[in-house]
Amino acid sequence: MPISADSLFGLEGKRAFVAGGGQGIGRSCALMLARAGCDVAVLDLEPARAEAVAEEIAALGRRGIVVVGDALDRTDAARVVGEAVEQLGGLDACANIIGLASWQSFLELEEETWNRDLLGNLTHHVFIAQPAARIMVEQGTGGAIGMVASVSGLFAAPNHGAYGAAKAGIYGLVKTLGEELAPHRIRVNAIAPGSVRTPRIIAMQESGEAPTQQLDLDKMAECDDVGAAMLFLCSDLARKVTGQTLVVDGGVTTSFPFRTS
Repeated sequence: MPISADSLFGLEGKRAFVAGGGQGIGRSCALMLARAGCDVAVLDLEPARAEAVAEEIAALGRRGIVVVGDALDRTDAARVVGEAVEQLGGLDACANIIGLASWQSFLELEEETWNRDLLGNLTHHVFIAQPAARIMVEQGTGGAIGMVASVSGLFAAPNHGAYGAAKAGIYGLVKTLGEELAPHRIRVNAIAPGSVRTPRIIAMQESGEAPTQQLDLDKMAECDDVGAAMLFLCSDLARKVTGQTLVVDGGVTTSFPFRTS
């Protein structure tokens, strides 16, 4: 059936849950989904951040719901998904934007850093996606699940290896889930941003936590660039897209590495 112009995204009246929706890319995703017609539950560790975004969603004429909890804890992740669904009345789209980053050379890499980066960039996607998918299966109406990978998982990530390995895992995870959940009409995809002008990245540069050459603010994408990609993957425009990772890096990773001029 052709997509009509007046329902281009197919999201009018749908219910979305955005983990990490209180700032940065998550905020952009939440507002993009609201503009496309979704009621949105915003999860954040900080109540004030979630409340501020929920107010912006309400100003757009949609319901903005505040959910507070820790997605890095499996029990709490299941709780917040359930709480969001109870308030929304169901679930059609789930976007998880949560991530963290550590900078440490391989020779100095500590087990604590490795475990933290895997939990904060890969494992919690399972904590959120599993209860969300179960709800969508029970509803029987399909849905979309979106995750965030990184170009650091596509290529080498010097001094950033734990993060890169975790993000690389998302590439495989969405392929597997895309196939397993396809019989239930649930699509699973990811976006892989390059450098994005988020509050966390800017703070990392200002503090000197990350190498400056890897954080060129003049070449960074804006949060809305990534939010728009997630909106696409959650919408009917991507109704035949699943198991894929969409790179959003301004073409940086298309460059031939041995160019001489």
